[in-house]
Amino acid sequence: MGNIIDGKALSQVVKDEVKAEVPVLEARYGRKPCLVVIIVGENPASQVYVRNKVKAAAYTGMESRLVELPADISEAALLEQISALNNDPLVDGILVQLPLPKHIDEEKVIDTIAREKDVDGFHPGNVAGLWLGKDCIVPCTPAGIMRLIDSVGVELKGKQAVVVGRSNIVGKPVAKLLLDRHATVTIAHSRTADLGAVCRTADILVLAVGKAKLITGDMIKPGAVVIDVGMNRDEEGKLCGDVDFASAQPVASWITPVPGGVGPMTIAMLMKNTIACFLARTHSTFPKK
Repeated sequence: MGNIIDGKALSQVVKDEVKAEVPVLEARYGRKPCLVVIIVGENPASQVYVRNKVKAAAYTGMESRLVELPADISEAALLEQISALNNDPLVDGILVQLPLPKHIDEEKVIDTIAREKDVDGFHPGNVAGLWLGKDCIVPCTPAGIMRLIDSVGVELKGKQAVVVGRSNIVGKPVAKLLLDRHATVTIAHSRTADLGAVCRTADILVLAVGKAKLITGDMIKPGAVVIDVGMNRDEEGKLCGDVDFASAQPVASWITPVPGGVGPMTIAMLMKNTIACFLARTHSTFPKK
């Protein structure tokens, strides 16, 4: 029976690390790190995510601001807001909650956020830094996944890793982070031929495809570490991941639950990234990967 990787407990450890660091930074530099979260419109899921992010920032003791904008705000007005925050010396991190209303170009918004204030790690400069092996802000969810894997003491060097999902937010960056740790990485997706056969090669299996219970126990290598990034609803309307947990847990050595696995770590690593942005601005250097 696979052991549960408790993302909620580990996220508390990470937030406590940040909480301990904030007063040290304030004493050294004369102010606390500051995170600004922007939400456009009233998407219920986005409102929950934003509340959790602001709550986590408050817990760590850093400064935080919530900017709530109407759904019909023009793209130009939103970009103007971001530019003002870019120029605010007291703001260290800027996060624009996605998705945005359809009339706003998300790519243009991400590009407008200053690279050194990009706590999401989505700016082209940070993406390039990740893939070129240079110092950068690493996206929160991939960084959280790596912390979860490290928490169980798995040596990644020489291991076979399979990432199911190819998004710019999770799949591709986590594949690069695994490569950086000397794993042999395969990126698969929902259209991969014989997906089960590919998954069964994995010592480390990361699922980020967004299809409820796509991966069943017979598709998992015995003893594999399974990280489930999916956040879906099953036929009964209950939250579930991309993995059929009931059939997968007996096969895996370690497995993340949904909810309570990757999700809390994403928010915790956002707090870490805010500290990283603060230091990047203070020292004009980005954190080591």
